[in-house]
Amino acid sequence: MTHIKLKLDKINKSFGSKIVLNNLDLEVRNNESMVVVGGSGTGKSVLIKTIIGLISPDSGTIKLDDHNITNISGKSRDKLMSRFGFLFQGGALFDSLTVWENISFFLIHNKYMPEKQAKERALMKLQDVGLDSSIMHLRPSELSGGMQKRVALARAIVNDPEIIFFDEPTTGLDPIMANVIADLIIKCRKKLGSTTITITHDIESVRKIASRVAMLHEGRIVWIGDVDKIDKSGNPVLDQFIKGKIEGPIKVDIGGNK
Repeated sequence: MTHIKLKLDKINKSFGSKIVLNNLDLEVRNNESMVVVGGSGTGKSVLIKTIIGLISPDSGTIKLDDHNITNISGKSRDKLMSRFGFLFQGGALFDSLTVWENISFFLIHNKYMPEKQAKERALMKLQDVGLDSSIMHLRPSELSGGMQKRVALARAIVNDPEIIFFDEPTTGLDPIMANVIADLIIKCRKKLGSTTITITHDIESVRKIASRVAMLHEGRIVWIGDVDKIDKSGNPVLDQFIKGKIEGPIKVDIGGNK
């Protein structure tokens, strides 16, 4: 029997009159690579932030390993966060810190790990993403965009998390570096045995990273299935999305017209 790592049941979230998540259901299996796709502004980032507790849902439940984690706070939330890793869209590295300090930030400030041990851990994770000690004492501004993304990935996996969230991991990268990052995501997931949840609109990354794909549209998951089924899904929303068609159920704003 397949173990469900994460289960979202009837999640609702609105901001004023704008409904972002609408009775959303989603199950993520243990050790799988789930990729959630959808157009810009469809609520993909809100979905991830709701799962990790940065945003509280208006209603619904979120379960991790069958334990309710909806709206937890205080020490319970801190303990939960230690099980997660997060690669932010822009990397979100601290400009004032060196590479190794960025990577080991969580270990030092949340786990109170001695600096020497944290530095050794940072180097190990740097090597996992194809970098070496030569950049340990550089600042993020001294790195290329691709190197910054890899450092951010090293930070995301520094605590060997059970679940890793990737927010548009290949945005802003050239096709070659996007492939490098996709390969590293696959490698790190397999090495750690982690469950990964990626949100993206990059179809090439979807095909490479995903084991299963969920299509988010109008606040709901309208299709979910194995990645090798997306071209013959029979779902008009997913079909329009992956083919980049202007006409279809996804309304495209062109020149101010709905």
